[in-house]
Amino acid sequence: MAHWEKVLFDRNEYIVDFECVSAFCREPNSRVTFWLPDNAIPIVINPQSNPKDYQKILNYTEKVTQLPENTYWVKIIYERNEYIINLKCISSFCREPNGRITFWLPDSTIPIIINPVSNPESYQKVIDYIEKATGYSM
Repeated sequence: MAHWEKVLFDRNEYIVDFECVSAFCREPNSRVTFWLPDNAIPIVINPQSNPKDYQKILNYTEKVTQLPENTYWVKIIYERNEYIINLKCISSFCREPNGRITFWLPDSTIPIIINPVSNPESYQKVIDYIEKATGYSM
């Protein structure tokens, strides 16, 4: 289901379907970054300079990560940043011999590595998604 929002960034107005965004990244300084689908342009929303759009993103990411039927959105803490990732946008997963799973955010080229020990809930959600979406178990 599409979720269109208007976002202002760098004096430009964007209308973005958040369902097509591969990931939102919330940094320790509270900035939120996401990458426009199909062109990798990063949009950075600062809560001080753009509180309205910042709140739209927080509301959306909170909603999709709390709904049980949205098993394709997962919250992962990676390198001190909180990522909200749309697993439907991920096209490959790699499981290492030590059990870690690596995948790459398509519009940003950032690798995400999930460790089953340090992030068990998100790890299990990714494993469940892989099995459900691909039919393969890891």
